[in-house]
Amino acid sequence: MKLKINSLKRAFAISLGLLTCSVATAEHVGKVITAENLATLQAVSQAKVSPSGEYIAYTRSVPREIYVEKDGKNWGELYLVNDKGVERPFITGEVNIKNIQWSADGSLIYFLAKMNEDKFTSLYQIPVNGGQAQKTIVLKDTNVSHYALSSDNKKIAILAKKAKDESIKKLKDLGFKAEVFEEELTNQLLYVTDLTQSDKAITPEAWDIKGYVSDVHFSPTGKDLLIKTQPTALIDDKYMKSQWHIVDIAKKAVKTSFATEGKLGAAEFSYDGQYVALHGAQDKHDPANGRLFIANVDSGKIKNWLPNFKGHVSDFEWSNKRNELFFIANIGTQSVVAKIKPGANKYKTVVNAGKFIASNLSISNSDKTVVVKGHTAQHPNEIFMLRGKKQTRLTDSNTWLNDVALAKQESLIIKARDGIEIGGVLVYPLDYKKGQRYPLIMSVHGGPESHDKDGWMTAYSRPGQLAAAQGYAVFYPNYRGSTGKGVDYSKLGQNDYAGKEFDDLVDLKNHLVNIGLVNEKKVGITGGSYGGYASAWGATKLTKHFAASVMFVGISNQLSKFGTTDISNEMNLVHARSYPWDKWQWYLERSPIYWVEQSETPLLIMHGKADPRVHPAQSMEMYRYMKVRGKTVRLVYYPGEGHGNKRAAAKYDYSLRLMRWMDNYLKHDNKPMPAHDLPHSANLNAQKEAENK
Repeated sequence: MKLKINSLKRAFAISLGLLTCSVATAEHVGKVITAENLATLQAVSQAKVSPSGEYIAYTRSVPREIYVEKDGKNWGELYLVNDKGVERPFITGEVNIKNIQWSADGSLIYFLAKMNEDKFTSLYQIPVNGGQAQKTIVLKDTNVSHYALSSDNKKIAILAKKAKDESIKKLKDLGFKAEVFEEELTNQLLYVTDLTQSDKAITPEAWDIKGYVSDVHFSPTGKDLLIKTQPTALIDDKYMKSQWHIVDIAKKAVKTSFATEGKLGAAEFSYDGQYVALHGAQDKHDPANGRLFIANVDSGKIKNWLPNFKGHVSDFEWSNKRNELFFIANIGTQSVVAKIKPGANKYKTVVNAGKFIASNLSISNSDKTVVVKGHTAQHPNEIFMLRGKKQTRLTDSNTWLNDVALAKQESLIIKARDGIEIGGVLVYPLDYKKGQRYPLIMSVHGGPESHDKDGWMTAYSRPGQLAAAQGYAVFYPNYRGSTGKGVDYSKLGQNDYAGKEFDDLVDLKNHLVNIGLVNEKKVGITGGSYGGYASAWGATKLTKHFAASVMFVGISNQLSKFGTTDISNEMNLVHARSYPWDKWQWYLERSPIYWVEQSETPLLIMHGKADPRVHPAQSMEMYRYMKVRGKTVRLVYYPGEGHGNKRAAAKYDYSLRLMRWMDNYLKHDNKPMPAHDLPHSANLNAQKEAENK
């Protein structure tokens, strides 16, 4: 596409002309990742293989062009690629295609979108052999948020909220805007109707289901539905109180409910409807839904399919010809694709660890073609096709990356001071020379029920190859409490906020110093959410270990965080294992604000002003405690952004501020803070000049 090529050219023009704060060696100038070309990075977001296995429909996430397009989230474009890697664009440009599905005969691709002048999201279809997208299902005055097709494509299950009463807008215009906190919730409803193409809005009758319906699947026979519910729309209910049910369509009655405890993910019928695979937690204290369960449809009995598995299952899909389940599991910093049969507790590996980091399984009708998304240290998510023992990459969303120099990347494992195994992923400086010491940026993942994988590590808030190109070592620590090593390991940080889990960060830093790679006095720390908590802790309690810190949507006060978050129930069950009133002083002492007086670390704080998970006041508290005590601190808010930046301008701005802060304190030894503003006006003018050339 012409727009993308020009966009990249302008990005290079801006980066080379204005904002490269730390210049790479002459050997790599013009061939390294900059903040500007990082802002153009595209990736496959969803992939679905056709019933025949010959084609893959997929969506590609395309960033908006900075300084050119109206600010917003990435576009979602629709493409088709065949099993030879020949790609065909279907719907591109200013569109947001999502939730793609194939028709049973492979002649149509269904998807959700707002097209042209649509006010609400509708279900569309587009012929594979040519033709325009046409509306299939339109609801009156509300969005279709999710859908599922029966195997014969005669029925469709739709999830949507009830259309708003017309009087609501009128009353708001008249000034009646009072908000009743957490009581004015709107449930998502289930509708089941015939699948017949029509652009006329319909108002089918909603099923009488208690609570909020979040997911739905048809049984192979089309007689039953697998429905996921939660008590309310609250995210805490989604995390901790979700439930799957099998419902008789004709009677609209629940036949079976699966009694699981804790976090609950996906579920899917086997090809013959005899079993249901479930993605859930081991118990209510399990931080992640990484366990694989198998349930008997008739009895409702559930069994842990892989007991004591030292990894975390991330996705699964049943075969279409036999009772066999394909699944993806993360083990350490790698992932595997494997398959397992009912009655077995041992699996057969299909794709070994170290090939790519996999997600998003899709299987053809014959089971001979398996498609996944996959990323590696060299590229973000692309489509990989698995046939037999052969694995083929079919897409290349960022051809310009093929000409960019990328730094060496590897996993490492060490023993913490108490003997616990910890590790992470290390990105070397691009021009690494053995025996030379480098500044280090430690980029700490959130959760903490998450972990960093040895794949593509670079994003607007995670410096990776961007910082490596500027002479930094970058390390992504998997501290205790991270996932990827089984349930017991993921619980190691519970009831010990900022304790041994963050001591692990120091042990990992010391290891990198001891092997001669890192300059001990030039270490920065950054991260978002729980990683932001680690960054604030690094700037206060652990200040002697870190020369600079960038805290993103992070926690500063565990007492007030509990009272202002939308996941207080989850905090209690899978993190603190207590309530603030059980031990007030302990919670206070595990809060970065408690240790501000001793801080010697310059702290940059950034936060979305609409964050429901970690309230923006957490950053305000940290800023105020630091500011009043005369510490080096700056607070940057992003209006309209939530728990992480989604829009192009905010992501780009964040990336620039992160690297400038690290450069200032890890490279230039500048005591004054860098300027509070960025040269966006100059960049805008540079972009206009590049356009006119």
